Amino acid sequence: MLESELKTLIENVQKQKCESNYIELKSAKEGCPKLFDTFSSFSNQPGGGKILFGIDDNYEICGVYDAAELQKKIMEQSLQMSPEIRPLCTVTRIGDATVVCAEIQEIDNFDKPCFYKGVGRLKGSYIRVGDGDRRMTEYEVYSYEAFKKKIRDELRTDSDAEIEDIQTSHFDEYMIALKKNKPNLSGLPLKKILRLQGFVSDGKPTLTAIMLFGDYPQAFYPQLSITAVVIPGTHKSMTGSVGERFIDNTRVDGNIGQMLNETMNFVRRNMKMRTIIDPNTGKRTDRSEYPVIAIRELILNALIHRDYSIHTDSAPIVIEMYSDRFEIENPGGLYGRMTLDQLGKVSADTRNPFIANALELLGQTENRYSGIPTIINAMEEYNLPAPKFENDRGVFKVTLYNSITERENITEQDEILDFCREPRTRTEIEEYYKGRKTIAYVMATIIHPLIESGDLKMTVPEKPKSKYQKYYSAKIK
Repeated sequence: MLESELKTLIENVQKQKCESNYIELKSAKEGCPKLFDTFSSFSNQPGGGKILFGIDDNYEICGVYDAAELQKKIMEQSLQMSPEIRPLCTVTRIGDATVVCAEIQEIDNFDKPCFYKGVGRLKGSYIRVGDGDRRMTEYEVYSYEAFKKKIRDELRTDSDAEIEDIQTSHFDEYMIALKKNKPNLSGLPLKKILRLQGFVSDGKPTLTAIMLFGDYPQAFYPQLSITAVVIPGTHKSMTGSVGERFIDNTRVDGNIGQMLNETMNFVRRNMKMRTIIDPNTGKRTDRSEYPVIAIRELILNALIHRDYSIHTDSAPIVIEMYSDRFEIENPGGLYGRMTLDQLGKVSADTRNPFIANALELLGQTENRYSGIPTIINAMEEYNLPAPKFENDRGVFKVTLYNSITERENITEQDEILDFCREPRTRTEIEEYYKGRKTIAYVMATIIHPLIESGDLKMTVPEKPKSKYQKYYSAKIK
């Protein structure tokens, strides 16, 4: 970083008066603070991050105690990380004070998680969430290990399952398709086919086989299902005209093919239909609220690429339909080396290749990494906003919006005032903006200005920092 760039960065931080996913402030006026948590979180997140030393909690320049000694301590601490990191330091003078910036680069996915060797991988691995460092969950650490060690959770077995549990009509359909499309493989002994295709391990049917061919897989994996709800409004707290929380609500179970079909039926019956009239021919055409092909790809992708490890056994795929959007999230963030900005552009590492290959054979999916481009193109053809992809703490989420104008016209202020029709805590507001804006940004640029204008009120105004504080719209209260 150039010294001029560092000065500009400092000016922006002081104007915004907040840290962020990529900026951490440290006073360092009396000495070098412990940096292991932030070293870990910045090294593990896309784009890395920067630590600014010499700025206090009030965003005032306080200067560092000794720039040369501080850099030495930074390097000493960086060598205690695994893998060792190499911060790049830049020094500048602001008035009579010295500010130091340490740039932390993201490490390769294959080397993640970066952790402090002094406490070990489980306790020393962190991820950046908003403007803070949070210890990785056991699952988040495991997900990196699963990729590096090529752990195939789709091949795990259940002690109660038997071979006859997969000897169903669904398996017969698979064998017919196998004979048609892979004659060389279909000519092998059945026992060998089952092993090579990942359907049997140590004489037991695998999760792959149960989820593909079982008549009722939830007898062995109760939560490997889909929950789907239709909410009468734009957020969960809203209710319908007679106080109903959900317009429709169901849990979809069965094998993967059955869940795909039943979930599509649920979405179809809850999607609005619009009549489009061709101005040239006068022909009337009914068009669904969202492209059906995009919805199908999202559901299928979730079923194929969700995490099937024991860490997510209790987590179903979740679908929520709001008045302005469709959301789907599945357990298991992006797998391997894939990042959000690469989605649909490069070939992805496949978390569950045996499931993907079987569904390709059955004609359910192309298995050519075309799902994301199909979704994006379908939304564009419908003249709707591009899908929003989010990858956060072991959950992958996709949102489709049903209108461009509704999304563009609403201001940040109107959005939070609508959300705060009921008193909301800081935590609830943070959760509402999860994946879109940091809570520090929201508080500094939306909440505080609305409080100053009188449009937003506090339930405990005499104690602004009270842990019991809630915020509500003055126009509604």
